[in-house]
Amino acid sequence: MSVVSLLGVKILNNPAPFDAKYQFEITFECLEPLQKDLEWKLTYVGSATSSEHDQELDSLLVGPIPVGVNKFIFEADSPDLKRIPTSEILGVTVILLSCSYDDREFVRVGYYVNNEYDNEEMNDDPPAKPVIEKVRRNVLAEKPRVTRFAIKWDTEDSAPAEFPPEQPEADTVEDDGTTYGAEEAELEAAEVEAEATEAVKQDGEDEEMGGAEDTSGPAAVKADDQESDAGSEDLEAESSGSEDEEIEEEEGENEGNEDMEMDEDGETAAQTAGKESSMQGQHQGEVVMVH
Repeated sequence: MSVVSLLGVKILNNPAPFDAKYQFEITFECLEPLQKDLEWKLTYVGSATSSEHDQELDSLLVGPIPVGVNKFIFEADSPDLKRIPTSEILGVTVILLSCSYDDREFVRVGYYVNNEYDNEEMNDDPPAKPVIEKVRRNVLAEKPRVTRFAIKWDTEDSAPAEFPPEQPEADTVEDDGTTYGAEEAELEAAEVEAEATEAVKQDGEDEEMGGAEDTSGPAAVKADDQESDAGSEDLEAESSGSEDEEIEEEEGENEGNEDMEMDEDGETAAQTAGKESSMQGQHQGEVVMVH
């Protein structure tokens, strides 16, 4: 936990000419008495490509610090143009406001700063050599970037942990080396088993298909031929039987016709015999009657 907390920063002169002083109203809270002073510092980033052009504009020691909320004004000089590349004077850069306790930084606030001419004509067509009297800076105070660091204050209890805390129960936990990759091995085994099962299923399907092919092969054709032959024999037998029946029926009809003919012949013969006998009787009667 930090003993000093930054509550707010207000830039008093913004926007302002490039060579004007920076003025900050800083408010912070101290939770317990401090043995040493706080050091506030303002740094100007002269180039985005190299930290060699960074320059400390000013620093201030504040103390002793009473417990509670505190406020003060921090002023810093404008940057030295000789330490800034000419091509980096205009445009966007950064300033850093930081605070340290006992040479240990615990808070840093960063602001973007836009440096441009105060008229559009010069901004549209800037001169080869910057005219500093016409350059104004505008700090983007609405969007600060605040970074906090844990440090040791006056007591050891406030010091951040330099090493991980002791964990006696860690010795009783199973070594990761024995379980490392166990889940992956289980997954691989499951995949292998699934592949084997799939292969067995495919083999079974192949065997079933093979059986189907055997039934549709030459043997099946022969069986079909036999069945067709048997069917044809039955049909032939049936046809022959029907033919025999037709022949018998025809013979029966012929016999009937013959019988009818014979009967007719019999009748005619009988009639003839009767006629002959009657004729003979008549002749005999006639003979008798003559004598």
